[in-house]
Amino acid sequence: METRLFFGLAGILLATIASEFNDQVTSIALADVRGGFSISRDPGTWIPSLYVSAQIVGMAVSPWMLVTFSLRRWTLFSIALCGVSSALVPFSPNIEAIYALRLLQGLAGGLLIPLLMTTALRVFSNPKLRLYGLAFYALTAGFTAGLGASLAALWTDLVDWRFVFFQAVPATVLGGALVWYGENQDAPQYERLRIMDWRGMLLLVIGFGAFSTMLYQGDRLDWFNSNLICILAFISALAIPLFLLNEWLHPLPLIKLQLLGRRNIAYGCIALFTFLIIAQAGSTVPLTYLQAIQGYRPLQAQLVTLEVALPQLFLLPAVAYVLDFDIDPRLVSLAGLGLMLVSCVGQSFVDYTWTRDQFFSWQAFQMVGQPMVTMSLLELVTNAVRGPEEAPFVAALINTPRAVSAAVATWLLQFIVRWRGNLHSERLVDQLGQNRFELALNTASFGVPQTPTILAGPASPDPLRALSFAVQQQVTVLTIADTYLVLGVITALLMVVVMLLPVHTPPPRIALARH
Repeated sequence: METRLFFGLAGILLATIASEFNDQVTSIALADVRGGFSISRDPGTWIPSLYVSAQIVGMAVSPWMLVTFSLRRWTLFSIALCGVSSALVPFSPNIEAIYALRLLQGLAGGLLIPLLMTTALRVFSNPKLRLYGLAFYALTAGFTAGLGASLAALWTDLVDWRFVFFQAVPATVLGGALVWYGENQDAPQYERLRIMDWRGMLLLVIGFGAFSTMLYQGDRLDWFNSNLICILAFISALAIPLFLLNEWLHPLPLIKLQLLGRRNIAYGCIALFTFLIIAQAGSTVPLTYLQAIQGYRPLQAQLVTLEVALPQLFLLPAVAYVLDFDIDPRLVSLAGLGLMLVSCVGQSFVDYTWTRDQFFSWQAFQMVGQPMVTMSLLELVTNAVRGPEEAPFVAALINTPRAVSAAVATWLLQFIVRWRGNLHSERLVDQLGQNRFELALNTASFGVPQTPTILAGPASPDPLRALSFAVQQQVTVLTIADTYLVLGVITALLMVVVMLLPVHTPPPRIALARH
């Protein structure tokens, strides 16, 4: 491997991680960002929503574009788009400018992630090193989600909220310089533009844009009681099937659906989509608990997710080393999912007395389990690729569901909060009502005023407010416990998929040597 090529890979990795932070850090620090821009909650929900919608489009079209314009040119364009849009957001004169720049940020983030996979496989073309190249791509799955809370805490609590966006600038400048120096220049294939899948691209933007927006905004707008949500649902139900049909029939599609006929590639799409929902929700839920129940600021809460993120730097190569001994990746994936399941079940016993200390031990299972799942998944998928001409299609097929998973994870958490939160709230209020009735009977019978402990609450000039706070706190704790149980069920279902769908494949040094 040429040293110069490794500089190019380092550059695209740096820029891709910066683009991922544009999503993760902004979502965590959204309250501070809204305060900095002086915008209310409802308009602020569009800041993450527009990013994810554009990211889906970027992940689907980037592999096609990199072949057409060459990897080096398209990578430099994507890095420049990420850096410039990030630098301009804090200077936005109005909310419309913020929305437009967030769309560009999301598009750049979507463009960069498939480029990282392609570059890693090209640099580590030697079958003996292939798994270690995949570890670079795997960093964008668990590492950025866990580290995002730490950066959000750094910028909002210690520096300035504007650095939520400025953080990407030095990373993209350095990353662009490294790509300029290290990446080889391929010959572009502009003749592909004559048969470009324009209809598929239009359906992609309309269909998945409507779908992701519906998932993000549905809970706020009370779902199908809103005309906007009904329209978005109709558009996505019409456009997405048309997009899939178009991709099946087009001679040079953005996404080659026929590849799903290979069991390992089909498994990769399902598993990466599901795994990222579990990982993203798993990193958000403990932060929600610590901030809502214990009153932690991001600076205090971030250690819980940092425990999962930082060890990925050495655990991912370590898992690659283990897989290289021809250990069945399905068994490694099952073991990793088992550890994640233990983490979910353990954290489902959360109560209002928990602090960071109680989360640390259970998060350790996530720390070890996540790299086992991602590395084994990537081995199964990439070994099913038959030649370099298929690589861009596989990259698009794998990464597009990955982008959709961000919107689905947000919808899932909102759904659990509404479903289980309303149920727990009604039960607690009902129990309080019964206790008050029994209290009134006791007082009338014995003439002695009695106050149950649950009604006393903390010392407060307003007992009703203290009681309402106590009820809301208990509802939040019970809902978070239910969230972990739901994540555990999803993890168990993914374990069933691992046992049924993929087939065994040896490590690349053996599998690729046979071709």
